[in-house]
Amino acid sequence: MIAAKIEEYAFGGLVASIGVFTLIDAGTIAARDDNAVGPRAFPYAVGILLVATGIAAIIATARGKLGQAEEGEDVDENVRTDWVTVGKLVAVLIAHLVLIDLIGWPVAAALLFFGAAWSLGAIWWKALPIAVVLALLVQVVFAYGLGLSLPAGIFEGVPFLDG
Repeated sequence: MIAAKIEEYAFGGLVASIGVFTLIDAGTIAARDDNAVGPRAFPYAVGILLVATGIAAIIATARGKLGQAEEGEDVDENVRTDWVTVGKLVAVLIAHLVLIDLIGWPVAAALLFFGAAWSLGAIWWKALPIAVVLALLVQVVFAYGLGLSLPAGIFEGVPFLDG
């Protein structure tokens, strides 16, 4: 019982600490205009929520409200890890990291989204158009909504993709 309380306090403290780190680090993000919602807004919101969640967990633990132990009722312990799928996901992520600077965010992200979906069993001809639309949407939101410039790569000069 005492070990469970210590773990709950540690969890709350860790979450709050990550929130404080996020808030401090968000202050170092360069912004074009201090009056507009920019690249600092989301990290500040996440940091505040993390600090509040960590404090709430610590208060709940102090009041005796401990988390329930996991019974694993929906987990089949006889199923082994699918290392092929894990390997595909790792390969897709590494390819994404390498390709961002070479071909730009939109293409690299589309390959990441498609590769992750395909690795997890999606039908390729359904996953591919969704991945392309999602990657382009993220590019446009970052460029115009947040004022951040993701590398356009081969789309350099395309007005709505070049932040």
